[in-house]
Amino acid sequence: MLLLDSLRGEKIDRFPVWLMRQAGRYMPQYRELREKERDFLSFCKNVELAVRASLLPLELLDVDAVIIFSDILVPLEPMGVDVEFTEGEGPRLSWGGDVKDLRKIDFSSVEFVGEIIRGVKAQLRGVPVIGFCGAPFTLMAYMKERGSSKDFKKTKRFMWEGGENYRVLMSLLVDNLLEYLKGQIRAGADLIQVFDSWAMHMPYEDFEEYAQTYLRVLFEELKKFSPTTPILYFFRGSGSFLRALESLRMDALSLDWTVDLYTAMRESGKVFQGNLDPAVLYCGEDTIVERVQGFLRCIPRKTRYIFNLGHGLMPDMELSKVKLLVDTVKGYRLS
Repeated sequence: MLLLDSLRGEKIDRFPVWLMRQAGRYMPQYRELREKERDFLSFCKNVELAVRASLLPLELLDVDAVIIFSDILVPLEPMGVDVEFTEGEGPRLSWGGDVKDLRKIDFSSVEFVGEIIRGVKAQLRGVPVIGFCGAPFTLMAYMKERGSSKDFKKTKRFMWEGGENYRVLMSLLVDNLLEYLKGQIRAGADLIQVFDSWAMHMPYEDFEEYAQTYLRVLFEELKKFSPTTPILYFFRGSGSFLRALESLRMDALSLDWTVDLYTAMRESGKVFQGNLDPAVLYCGEDTIVERVQGFLRCIPRKTRYIFNLGHGLMPDMELSKVKLLVDTVKGYRLS
């Protein structure tokens, strides 16, 4: 498996490639599947459709890894949080607001995720399956904001004034995510990616106390459970956080396009993933090829690297251009 070989530092002749949100609305085939369910969350829970959606990028793009089709908010439902997706508006969350009313989950309450992983694995040979979850801080932010936010003022107030309630909620999220990821690994996930979409909104001086502390516990406990399962951590935001992230027990750090990846690779022993600006896919084909090849030429000649975008694919992107991007990466040889 090329991606796992790259993570281990074994000799490879090209960089592995997969893309965040690689199964999505930019694909006509995905839209056809999506129309078969009444809402997005029901789509995620429909094992047959989710397996087919997971496999579309392999069939249409020939990527080097399959990430299961799901959503980071899935494990919040069995905790006692109502999650609703409104087309074109994103998620809406509702709950009583009292941390004491939230529940510890068992993987059996989200067993459909395990069935999706097993269904995908049954159809693959030589391609790794990526399981995933949201990071504790990001899920807490969704809960406090009851959806996404522009200023995250409710999140920050809870972070600074919540005291013991903040610590209890974050510890519960860690416990539940650990259960959730263990179940994915038992079902056959070859590696895990943790998405931290909102940590970039906190001040740097607060990162260790309010986010990193809980990430450390999650990663260390997951490594105790499955020492050989690689953990990828996706972080959006400033490169100034990289020094703090160095101490976390993860195998690869996935960055957005605002971070100087080339310097980070030269100065760190971590494996890196990323971080081409996905907006390049709105350009013409010649520009896409030029930008991808130029990007890859700057990557230090190590094998411990995974190509990805700095964020997920968008619904208005063109499938043919995404395929061109993948083909360009796969055609770039290291020898």
